[in-house]
Amino acid sequence: MLRIMTAAIAVCLSAAPLFAGALVLEVGNPKANAEASAKNAVVVARITACKSPEKTTVTATAESISGGKRVSIPLKVANLSTPGTFAVTREWPKEGTWAIVLVATNPDYKDYATSVLVPVRNDSFSWATVKHVFHRPTAEDIDAALAHNGL
Repeated sequence: MLRIMTAAIAVCLSAAPLFAGALVLEVGNPKANAEASAKNAVVVARITACKSPEKTTVTATAESISGGKRVSIPLKVANLSTPGTFAVTREWPKEGTWAIVLVATNPDYKDYATSVLVPVRNDSFSWATVKHVFHRPTAEDIDAALAHNGL
């Protein structure tokens, strides 16, 4: 019995690093952040990481489908004064159905990426249907976000 308990404790302790210090990307409405509002942000991204959030890079694109072809528009991402907090500005048309795709990486987490897909339709953000994926989003992830948004 002691062997089983020792083995169980060892497994639990060895798995703890997998969950400690996770790199997670969160998004929100910029109206709650005066600095982001001043930068005309449409999305605020915040990284939660125990290891060096200041090393985190966030990239963003607006994705849609027009005439049967994928449209991808790079978006400006500005660092805010709080390390690990970013403002994303609008670079896509107000009309249509879009998915804003944000990807966060940090060299301390090697090849790991965390992402968020934010559906947008005719200038209205669907905060309730934001999707988190814990990898770089695939074409299927983006297609699903667009489909959920009515495209």
